[in-house]
Amino acid sequence: MNLQIEFFLLGVSVLFFLSILAGKASSRFGVPALLLFLGVGMLFGSDGFGIEFENFQFANNIGTIALCIILFSGGLDTNIVEVRPIIKQGVVLATLGVFLTALITGVVIWLILGVTMESAGIGLLTALLLASTMASTDSASVFSILRSKNLHLKNNLRPMLELESGSNDPMAYVLVVTFISIIKQDLSPNYWLAGGTLLLQLCIGALMGFILGKLAVMIINRIRIGNDSLYPILLFTFCIFIFSVTYFAKGNGFLAVYIGGLVIGNSKFVHKRSSLGFFDGLAWMAQLIMFLTLGLLVNPHELIPIIIPGLIISFSMIFFSRPLTVFLCLLPFRKMDNKDKVYISWVGLRGAVPIIFAIIPLVEGVPHARLIFNIVFFCTLISLIVQGTSLPVIARWLNLTEKPQEIKKPQNFDVDFSNDIKSVTTEIEITKNILKKGNQLMNLPFPDNTLAVLVNRNNKYFVPTGVTVLLEKDKVLIITDNHEALMETYKLLEIDDKI
Repeated sequence: MNLQIEFFLLGVSVLFFLSILAGKASSRFGVPALLLFLGVGMLFGSDGFGIEFENFQFANNIGTIALCIILFSGGLDTNIVEVRPIIKQGVVLATLGVFLTALITGVVIWLILGVTMESAGIGLLTALLLASTMASTDSASVFSILRSKNLHLKNNLRPMLELESGSNDPMAYVLVVTFISIIKQDLSPNYWLAGGTLLLQLCIGALMGFILGKLAVMIINRIRIGNDSLYPILLFTFCIFIFSVTYFAKGNGFLAVYIGGLVIGNSKFVHKRSSLGFFDGLAWMAQLIMFLTLGLLVNPHELIPIIIPGLIISFSMIFFSRPLTVFLCLLPFRKMDNKDKVYISWVGLRGAVPIIFAIIPLVEGVPHARLIFNIVFFCTLISLIVQGTSLPVIARWLNLTEKPQEIKKPQNFDVDFSNDIKSVTTEIEITKNILKKGNQLMNLPFPDNTLAVLVNRNNKYFVPTGVTVLLEKDKVLIITDNHEALMETYKLLEIDDKI
């Protein structure tokens, strides 16, 4: 038994290490990390190095927990100030958009499979179930690419895509569960009842997320824990508590954890910076485990028979279903430019969530469940390859990129400040040009609102004073009021490499 445990841990560590290297390659070459994580899992699966993994219930449980953590982390990282101007568009895309995508794609799939795989006997309800699993978009892959390429979008597109991606999974989940229930009952479906149940679950989920998020902030600020390192664990506890309590309240737990994260992340609470940093790492760990598990679950040889229908379905979603849905949903918002709508259409990126949703029919024993899973997996790969690798190119082609206004974080100083502190912190390296008017700190032409707070000299740190003598290659940590004040500082110091 000890040998088995040690061998298992060795295998897990190797898979994690290879996946982390894959994530680094993703940042360097612009390939979606999810695609590479899945590739590592497939490489070690039954058609690769021979790891046999067919436990769909276990995979479904892992996916549920991971998705819960990822959505909560997405809510924590979403700035409500940035989201507020486009909240209507985002909510419409995350609800009506998902419904229309499932409906349009379901009809298309029914027609396509009727021609290409007539022997499969796929009915309209099964086609709608298949479409529902792919009706939501993936935020993790989209923004890992945008950030790795330092791509900044105009017209509030980034917060809109963040809001849509973070909040559209619950709608897709409810549709999947609803269609599974209808199929298993094998009765004439009551669409009014299904629609009412769907709306009720979303409303309960949103309400529970808001109330429990407020409750979590109140408890975190009032409780006194002797060990500060337990505060991030407390935040994680609230994450799983919000999800599970909402489930027993007959609401949508995925929407609840996202709303709860949104409420908590935009509130002030003790040890906020360390807690958010912990959750960023936890979310990446959840994604890594989830992607590896999904990669191990698929048998690549089973994808060969569905290549033709899979390609047709994939491209019909990319070039027909998603654009049609986006333009219909955003029709009331006449101020939006068509270029913005085209790019939003292109960012209909599928990821791990559709694969997780495709596991549910397998667990529930729905007819044609394995075919559904294989088609969803194949369509996800095509989406990642076609859309995921071209997001920066399409953004530049549509002229939707702008020069970033973010300041480079200090690399030689392990410090960070809360977002509640309205200041800008960065570092400068002392050069001959900076010292031409004198080598003491007081000789540097800093504006009144800019301070030098720390010096790194040969990895030794000290707090400077006005008479401190500076040397070439010294690193100086500076703090100032805002981006404009920093630009003035760079101008006075005649520094070109600002950002």
